Amino acid sequence: MCKRCAWVKENEPLYVDYHDKEWGVPVYDDRKLFEMLCLEGAQAGLSWWTILQKREHYLEVFDQFEAEKIVQYTEEKLESLLDDAGIVRNKLKIYSVVKNAHAFLRLQKEHGSFSTYIWSFVNNQPIVNHWANIKEVPVTTDISDRMSKQLKKDGFSFVGSTICYSFMQAVGMVNDHTLECLCHPSHS
Repeated sequence: MCKRCAWVKENEPLYVDYHDKEWGVPVYDDRKLFEMLCLEGAQAGLSWWTILQKREHYLEVFDQFEAEKIVQYTEEKLESLLDDAGIVRNKLKIYSVVKNAHAFLRLQKEHGSFSTYIWSFVNNQPIVNHWANIKEVPVTTDISDRMSKQLKKDGFSFVGSTICYSFMQAVGMVNDHTLECLCHPSHS
């Protein structure tokens, strides 16, 4: 019988929708990739559910994660974000979005797109795993370790290996839907 991955809160439509329509689906749009990298960084030490509930507000206050606008944030704007209860009010996490926007724009210019850069870590091909259950799903891999190290070298913060692996899952670079999940490719 097909069901959803064990981490999904079945009684929460927002969570079900995220799982069914986004998680594990390949994303190539630069803005969306930047958004997800920032949101995964905001999640550090928290649950994804916390961030998912605040996601719409994050999009609003961070200008839809348009890096060109974020790099122009003033100290006043950053201070107002620190007072905003609709997001995680962690100074390092908020300031990292600006730092990451600068690095993102630089890589976009160097590689033609951020998508080209980030997808190169998986040879431009989603990795489809075949886990029997959630206990088998890793929190880091050699690829996420390599990605984390390179992103840090390229000027990003809040991009540890665990964050990178979560990001890879979220944007479909890795498909970690378990075999019993209705979203695993073996059920299509």
